[in-house]
Amino acid sequence: MGMCAPVHAQEASDDVRHIDEVEVHASKAETVIEGQTLSGEQMEALRHHSVADAMRYFSGVQLKDYGGVGGMKTVNIRSMGSNHLGVFYDGIQLGNAQNGIVDLGKYSMDNLEEITLYNGEKSSVFQPAKDFGSSGTLYLRSRRPLFMEGEYNNFKFTARGGSFGLKNISGLWEHKWSKRVTSSLSAEFTDATGKYDFRYRRVNQNGEVMWDTTATRNNGDIQAERVEAYVQGNIDEGLWNVKAYFYNSERGIPGAIVNNVWKHAQRQWDRNFFIQSHSQKAWLDGRLESQFNIKYAWDKMRYLNPDTTLRYVDNTFRQHEVYVSSATHYIVFDDTEDDSARRRGKLDVGLSVDYQWNGLKGVLQGTDFVSRNTVLLAGAAGYQWWRLKLMASVMGSFVRDRMTDNTSECTPSVFLSMTPVKGNKDLELRAFYKRIFRMPTFNDLYYTDMGNKYLEPEYTTQYDVGITWKHAWAHNMLRRLELKADGYFNQVDNKIVAVPKGNSQYRWMMMNLGYVEILGAEFQFKTDWQFSPDWRLDFGGNYTYQKARDYSDPKDNDPVAGTWGGQIAYIPWHSASAMGTLTWLMKRNMDLMLNYSFIYTGERYHGSSNILANYEQPWYTHDLSLRYGLRLRHVRLAATLEVNNVFNQQYDVVLNYPMPGRNFKGIISCEF
Repeated sequence: MGMCAPVHAQEASDDVRHIDEVEVHASKAETVIEGQTLSGEQMEALRHHSVADAMRYFSGVQLKDYGGVGGMKTVNIRSMGSNHLGVFYDGIQLGNAQNGIVDLGKYSMDNLEEITLYNGEKSSVFQPAKDFGSSGTLYLRSRRPLFMEGEYNNFKFTARGGSFGLKNISGLWEHKWSKRVTSSLSAEFTDATGKYDFRYRRVNQNGEVMWDTTATRNNGDIQAERVEAYVQGNIDEGLWNVKAYFYNSERGIPGAIVNNVWKHAQRQWDRNFFIQSHSQKAWLDGRLESQFNIKYAWDKMRYLNPDTTLRYVDNTFRQHEVYVSSATHYIVFDDTEDDSARRRGKLDVGLSVDYQWNGLKGVLQGTDFVSRNTVLLAGAAGYQWWRLKLMASVMGSFVRDRMTDNTSECTPSVFLSMTPVKGNKDLELRAFYKRIFRMPTFNDLYYTDMGNKYLEPEYTTQYDVGITWKHAWAHNMLRRLELKADGYFNQVDNKIVAVPKGNSQYRWMMMNLGYVEILGAEFQFKTDWQFSPDWRLDFGGNYTYQKARDYSDPKDNDPVAGTWGGQIAYIPWHSASAMGTLTWLMKRNMDLMLNYSFIYTGERYHGSSNILANYEQPWYTHDLSLRYGLRLRHVRLAATLEVNNVFNQQYDVVLNYPMPGRNFKGIISCEF
């Protein structure tokens, strides 16, 4: 439904400056279950992190970080694997048919307005079929330009420097072309040596220290450029946007610290480009609404391993992707505003069709080019009655690979939420069931000396129940309190794993071996405090408990070194995070912001054999930043000092990939 309304901005100086009228289009299709969201003050506090680093503050998230500024960072939720997380940038999924993993370290927080994570899916009737196709979804939303009355340009420049030889410069230009059309252009350059000192200590099963040394992490350098262009506009009862993205980098791969080898020579070059468009329009007073998406992506990756003592490798892969999507929803009836006893509620139905073509050219088993055609067809219905919301969907997936058998699957999901207390929306109950699958990636199927073209899809089944209580007070010091709790049970069938091939530890094959059960609980809280007109505190945290057990091979039940029933690799039983922001309005045009964050990852094993030799110690980090902001008429200046890993904790997220100790960063930004 389109509407046109004036929006106002309140400055620290208590002056009211008018923002030009903007037309905002909001779909009448709702989500049944809310996701976890970072926006506003929390986004500002994490602005200078990568997307992957920011996601550590969501519950149920496991981050794999291979260390340093340029190290790969991947995320999975609730222990189902990185390939089961769909990442959507401005509503269209980021893809990687080669290995199925999106490196979130490539995406900057500078140009983002909001990050939202959903378990299962977004639980909306009105969305592309792709959005139904993952075990969890992450949505990145670009910053939307806002202009003061009579102004047509916004500019922002940011410079960063600090540990690891970091030099980073970024710029943003926003322009208002007309009342309905705006654009933004952002660019970023990063250069870093990636060098840092670390202490490496290992203890054997008897508790004796095997080695304890201090060394320097090398070959973690990176040089990267990113450019993004975004144009958006409004039409009668609708909107449209076009986005183009380009990323280019060269980085060293520091490798694992094993066999007394402290320096590696592997290099990787990445070049990624995509252009995408989204349009959306409503008819019949918003009862009928449709959207159309189209995207083309091109990726090139070169990997070089000049170490001839193992195996010389110089591989170049080129990916192409074409994606087209159409989705429509129709509100059959809606009398939710009617308080009569005969109220029928609201019934909403939706249908979406997606087509995607992927091609990969490179060094692959038995061929130099492979391709995949995918058609997704999803139907959904949502019903709202009194205090109950319900959505059910079914998705048909039809996949045809150039070299393998055709695959077709039909997978359902059901989401519901309700407010059990009449007239009080503070308390909400929710639950969902979802079954979905993922196809093996091109690397899984075809990669030289590893691929197995007979792999079956990997399935996940999810069950979740949860409760939320939130309340706001107008006159208390405590302004808002929100509490959430979820219990869940996940099953992963036909898990795709790499197993040794023959007697060589350097030769592996992909196989369907796994069955994993994940039983977990998540707890979250958020609070807002207003101590005085000048002092405000936002504080929140979360805790996750997970028992993720490997039941792949019933014969492997040796009580000493068996994997049957063991906690799967790198999944801790306990993890937690907390983040707080204290804001002081010093004067009418000055503010000071102190940010604190804490990450804890409990004990875990780096293999499903839960023996002492595979045991990994818990680790935790404390991060602090102090930001000073100043407004001079239309110019906003800010200076930030960050201290990360304040207590110099020595730890590995992934075995033999030591993480940085205490490190510093200074940031200066100017916005006008």
